[in-house]
Amino acid sequence: MTIVTGRRCALGTFALTMASGAIGLTLARIKPAAAAVESALTPSGATHLDALKECLAQAPRRRDFKTVPMILNNPKQWDHEALSEVLSYRPVPKQAWDSIEIGGPWLSLMRNTLNTQIWSFKHPDFLAVSVTHGTAHLALYDQAMWDKYQLTRLAGEKFKTNTLIVEQKGAAADPANYEDPAGVFSGEDNSIPALMRRGVVFMCCHNAIWAQAAILIKDDVNPDKLSHPALAAELTNHLVEGVVLIPGAGATMVELQQAGFHYA
Repeated sequence: MTIVTGRRCALGTFALTMASGAIGLTLARIKPAAAAVESALTPSGATHLDALKECLAQAPRRRDFKTVPMILNNPKQWDHEALSEVLSYRPVPKQAWDSIEIGGPWLSLMRNTLNTQIWSFKHPDFLAVSVTHGTAHLALYDQAMWDKYQLTRLAGEKFKTNTLIVEQKGAAADPANYEDPAGVFSGEDNSIPALMRRGVVFMCCHNAIWAQAAILIKDDVNPDKLSHPALAAELTNHLVEGVVLIPGAGATMVELQQAGFHYA
């Protein structure tokens, strides 16, 4: 099994100086333009959040499965390093969203909460996590899977394609103007990539993948006639870049709550 190489990144949450030093080192490895964009989208003083984003960027993602079992029983079957980074995040407050309906306001709710926590309540290190399952989980597959497996049938006619991973026009606005009603912090930049750039972590549920694979097989939307374990593996291999594969949404929500995340 091939994985993206990475390292276990120690967050500097035990001392602010450690966090600041880690951020300086990580930013030095990022291309200047990319670093400038990332810095502009996280608020001033978000040292811990910036460090977490870099840790997650370095953490392995497992995306070369041939088959997967129904129940995952080994950390190597999911993105356990990335999940551990999130569970180890110390700053408060932090919130875990139970994201279920693809057509619901889940992205808007997270965006509005981010804005309020950052600029109203002055919590620049606020972390939002989407524990994604149900039909919302379909938004975490790339367009190739939507085309091959006709995922519109599961998502609903409102979603002819996976529009939630498409960049919006607001992304081109100046992030310095956070009050811009058509800017990067507004509803005009409501997408999964936009929220990821702001530090939102999207988690994808293996149990949802397994269940959706079963539906596709039952409905005979299986052009390669794959077995259930193989079809679930292919879906897993085509998750949107940056998402964190977890063994199950409900159980992971419990772990997040034990780590101090507020349920939403």
